[in-house]
Amino acid sequence: MPFGAESTDTGATRFRLWAPSARTVEVELSTSRTRRAVAMQCSGGWHEAIVKRAPAGTRYTFRIDGGLSAPDPASRCNPDDIHASSAVVDPCDFDWPDGAWRGRPWEEAVLYELHVGTFTPEGTFLALIDRLDYLVDLGVSAIELMPVADFPGTRNWGYDGVLAFAPDAAYGTPNDLKRLIAAAHMRGLMVILDVVYNHFGPEGNYLHAYAQEFFNREHQTPWGAAINFDGIDAQEVRRFYIENALYWLEEYSLDGLRLDAVHAIVDESEPDIVMAIACAIRAGPGRERHIHLILENDSNQSRYLARDPQGHPVAASAQWNDDVHHVLHILLTGETDGYYADYAERPLWYLGRVLAEGFAYQGEPSPYRGGVPRGETSTALPPAAFVAFLQTHDQVGNRAFGERISALASEHALRAATACVLLAPAPPMLFMGEEFAASAPFLFFCEFGPELAEAVTRGRRAEFARFAEFADPATQARIPDPNDIATFNASKLDWRELDDPRHRSCLDFYRTLLALRSRIIAPRLAGMQHGGSFRVAGDRALFVRWTLGDASELHLLANLSAEICPEVTPPPGEQIFAVSSNAGAALVNGELQPWSVAWFLKAQRG
Repeated sequence: MPFGAESTDTGATRFRLWAPSARTVEVELSTSRTRRAVAMQCSGGWHEAIVKRAPAGTRYTFRIDGGLSAPDPASRCNPDDIHASSAVVDPCDFDWPDGAWRGRPWEEAVLYELHVGTFTPEGTFLALIDRLDYLVDLGVSAIELMPVADFPGTRNWGYDGVLAFAPDAAYGTPNDLKRLIAAAHMRGLMVILDVVYNHFGPEGNYLHAYAQEFFNREHQTPWGAAINFDGIDAQEVRRFYIENALYWLEEYSLDGLRLDAVHAIVDESEPDIVMAIACAIRAGPGRERHIHLILENDSNQSRYLARDPQGHPVAASAQWNDDVHHVLHILLTGETDGYYADYAERPLWYLGRVLAEGFAYQGEPSPYRGGVPRGETSTALPPAAFVAFLQTHDQVGNRAFGERISALASEHALRAATACVLLAPAPPMLFMGEEFAASAPFLFFCEFGPELAEAVTRGRRAEFARFAEFADPATQARIPDPNDIATFNASKLDWRELDDPRHRSCLDFYRTLLALRSRIIAPRLAGMQHGGSFRVAGDRALFVRWTLGDASELHLLANLSAEICPEVTPPPGEQIFAVSSNAGAALVNGELQPWSVAWFLKAQRG
């Protein structure tokens, strides 16, 4: 790796820092017995020193111009948080037991998003290992970790990370993360990591002090000057993030990355940084094993999701399809404020469109965005390009009180919507605890220094003040304080709920659907070249049809309302699953019952 501390063939350690704004840099080293400073040689903005006695475990910082001491921005480990010394890590000091692992094809993907700190009582990488068998039994094939890059304090969603190469010490050591990944692979589970390349967190970023060229002030973002992907000296910045992506995939044997909010990345170069990262992955670890790149992209740009003539992704495997969540949320809760307004007029039609074609808006003007066109045509893309879900950390945690969809919708409605998501061809994703209707909220939490903490608390409450229900200051004061440890603890899953019959029933329902997907749907997905077709009958019945990769036909018939839908003709094929609010058949004498979903498969006869 060209950045940070790297062992050499001679046993020495090479330290490198890109600090074009600094005149002089020293690397300050300390072990349990010694402390010393070594001057670094400068060439072209790079400062380098090769030190003979700096074994794994040696603590080090970079002293800038004889003053500021800062951690390594490419630190592999910062044991005492982001402001303290970095530690030298030997990346070969782990014996991978899963050398034959080559990942899994994307059509087998069933994702499970989780936050390491709140998934278990302990909140560590090692504690998570004890829950892997549960996830296998549930029927997921990939865990998607929210960001683990070192962030301020001991608790954070992860999107405030400032040391992009260092797993946060609150979760464990680098080798602990490797043990988790190896254990997942031994069980056939992929591991995908969420990474943040659009901004740094508000505390602990020292790059401004010695690498002002890391930012491009001509582009402003919600977090200040944009990361410099297209200005002067952008080459080294781009290299930093390309190396980071390859680092996680190669050094940690991860199976993929999810790039957070690429719509917030400002890059006018060609290829842009998203495409550059995708190309590096395809040309690197992607040549030898299944590697999956997932995007979050509010701009809904289908160009990143293109397939080659054989149907393989050219860049990204898929993107999170927020449109699926939005239309289902409206149908389940009736909420139509904010961005939900874009789908409120005909949510069932939009549901058909997102299930069959991908994006709800494919260049049409978005009322929520003031009539600005949104999205690109997605009809030529297969369902595999769109990750579907009922909830995520964003959609739960960005509510003032962190309510999950199970706290907002009826059980009948929720089961019908779940059946739509889990059996459709698009790869589904669950948010941790969703499968047993966890009662714990997922709140916004962090641990900043006192001054910043107060500003974050005020800002969080002011953010909701524009909504009528939070106009009262007393109501605003009830919004949990992000910096209070009680807010963090309240977000932890309560696994004792699995002993409760209601939660167990929900879990059994998810297991049934995912087993059906694994047995009947997933084996037929490889080779799908395009999406499906849909129609809405009246204002209640939705019909969606797909031709699967083996030329069989999959049909969805759904009534996501509380009223009976009359005069419904079932689609062709064998009914493989049905769920209804009245515990009876979904279709009775040509009437589609309230909150009913039926799936039909017309197999291709050989």
